[in-house]
Amino acid sequence: MKIENSNDFKFLNALQTIFESSEKELFKLTSEQEKSIELGKRDISLGNFSTHNDVIKETKEWLKNL
Repeated sequence: MKIENSNDFKFLNALQTIFESSEKELFKLTSEQEKSIELGKRDISLGNFSTHNDVIKETKEWLKNL
């Protein structure tokens, strides 16, 4: 609650810097991972994806036919 109600912009900026720098370390990706993400984004923008509901439906049908 103290952070939420704080008007100390130096303190808030310091916290933001800490969070941003720790995120960079947590989510450091290899070039292969970055390329895969870009390919996935491109597929999504082209409509090449399945919704969660479609995958569940297909899986249930597949399981029925085993």
